[in-house]
Parts: sequence; structure tokens; C-alpha cells
Amino acid sequence: MKATLAIQRGVPGETPRLESFEVAFEHGQSVLDGLRALRLVADPSLAFRFSCINANACKECMMLIDGKVDYACTVRLKEGVTALAPLPKKALIRDLVTEIAPPDERLWPRA
Repeated sequence: MKATLAIQRGVPGETPRLESFEVAFEHGQSVLDGLRALRLVADPSLAFRFSCINANACKECMMLIDGKVDYACTVRLKEGVTALAPLPKKALIRDLVTEIAPPDERLWPRA
């Protein structure tokens, strides 16, 4: 079985583009599992955040999933198409990565 991830990609200053990728589907997989497999097998340039050291408490994999803000580590992958986009109202860094730290906690100033 297959799942399709329709991912909004791009960098600041460029028009976003939509790219679709098929990934193997198994019941119980998370969207994050699909993204990690996709980056390993098909496109190592895909940018997204995750840090699962703290048992789904890190909040780094938050993104728009089918139009709703959610965590890629907790939303289950499904057969068919899942639309992924970066968080709205956050500064885009690249692909699904947005600025998440409050301004006073950032390590370096952004130009």
C-alpha cells in the first residue's frame, strides 16, 4: 500500500512549489515516519524538524497537516494524499521548517 505526501516546499523570497512523493504505507505509522523514510529513500534535501528525545514533548515537528496545525509525530499516516505545509504566520526557513523560538531565545539575529 502507498501513501502520498503532497509537500509545500521552498525558501523565503521564492514562490512555494508543491511536490508529491509516494511512500510505503503501514498502519500505525506517523506522518513523521513517512517524512523520515522519504528523506532517506527519495529526497535527502527535504527540510523538516523533529527531535523525539522527549517522547513527543518537543513540539519541533509541528506543521500544517491537511490544513490543521498538528504534530507530525502524532498524526497517523493514511492511505491516499496527505497535504503538508509549514506553519502559517511563522517565518519560513526552508520547506517545512519555520522559526519557532521566540525572538529573545534565538541564537543569532536573522537578517
